[in-house]
Amino acid sequence: MLYAIIGQDIEHSLERRRQVRSAHLARIQELQENGRLVLAGPFPAMDTEDPGEASFTGSLIIAEFPSLEAAEQWAEADPYVAAGVYAQVTVKPFKQVLP
Repeated sequence: MLYAIIGQDIEHSLERRRQVRSAHLARIQELQENGRLVLAGPFPAMDTEDPGEASFTGSLIIAEFPSLEAAEQWAEADPYVAAGVYAQVTVKPFKQVLP
């Protein structure tokens, strides 16, 4: 089943994001290589693709996991969680309708 993983950043998360971004992306790349990733990306803090120092307010990952518990465990092991980038992480079942 698909699950949406929604991370909400702490305020002024940019430096922490920069420090662990490569490790964070490596885990997402692994999902993609295994054919389990639907999409992933950050929420810009302003209406532009490159918010600069305004940074991001969080992230969304939609991927396939065998269970809600497996998705939650994967999310909790994210480097952004360990580094304190995220103030909160929510994991929800997701039903893709389109495309």
